[in-house]
Amino acid sequence: MSLNWKQKVLLVKTEATYGTDAAPSGAANAILAQDVQLKPMEGTDVSRDLERPYFGADATIPTELMSEITFDVELAPSGVAGTPPAWGSLLRACGLAETINAGTSVIYNPITQSPESATVHLHIDATRYVILGARGNVRLDLQAQAVPKLRFTFKGLFVKPTDAAYPTADLTPWTVPQVVTMGNTPVFQIDGVDLVMRSFQMDLGNQIEGRFLVGREEVKLGDRQESIETTVEAVQLATFDPFQRALDQSATALQLTHGTGAGKIATLDVPAAQMQRPQGLSTAQNVKEWPLRLVPLPQAGNDQFTLTLT
Repeated sequence: MSLNWKQKVLLVKTEATYGTDAAPSGAANAILAQDVQLKPMEGTDVSRDLERPYFGADATIPTELMSEITFDVELAPSGVAGTPPAWGSLLRACGLAETINAGTSVIYNPITQSPESATVHLHIDATRYVILGARGNVRLDLQAQAVPKLRFTFKGLFVKPTDAAYPTADLTPWTVPQVVTMGNTPVFQIDGVDLVMRSFQMDLGNQIEGRFLVGREEVKLGDRQESIETTVEAVQLATFDPFQRALDQSATALQLTHGTGAGKIATLDVPAAQMQRPQGLSTAQNVKEWPLRLVPLPQAGNDQFTLTLT
């Protein structure tokens, strides 16, 4: 009997101990995902390099086995100020700390030491794929007149898939997103200047790689290189001059606020970004636009950006 690709349940839960199955449940840990893609058995095939008196293919042995999963979720806070969103565990597994201020806000910021990990269970019809010790990368993606998204890629330790009962997923914690519009996205500023924005992406640039040694096998977050790309309407240079800012290499603040209503607001603050060389111009509807690149830079450390949900 064939298995139904559309019949998926994705579960993710933060691990208490690295690489130990956190046993995510459909009742508490279901992810409302889009465009799920799975590479269940990544790794290296080591040739045995056997010397034989005849031609023929050589046998190989699979090593450094990992699983990789990518998917999108909608950027929509919980709807209740001070309550973490349903995707909070995903950010924590991407090297971000979660600070909960009850009744007020939830704040995410980068960390360097002891990043958390997650257990991922993906059910596709009757088959369950398990990824242990998963750590990942995320990219914020906001496009005018589109649903804002968080695009995740996770890598973790391989576990042989099994047949398993299909779980029931509770998706009620997931809220309806607000489309990126002038009314729903009230603030977009670079260096205190309001700019008309077409698109915005921030990639955490997490370096995720396997480390397979005798005595320890782990998927590590080894480095982070954040980057921002945004397209805005060009203005007079007296108002905003990205060329001079690139020459000066001075710290440039960026703020983006999306969402309206208590518990539905996400604010990204980048206090000190470096403007990169503008490498071209673009046009849409005969309006000149600037594709801009910025690099969030740490000042005291782990302070290159914050994402605050209120």
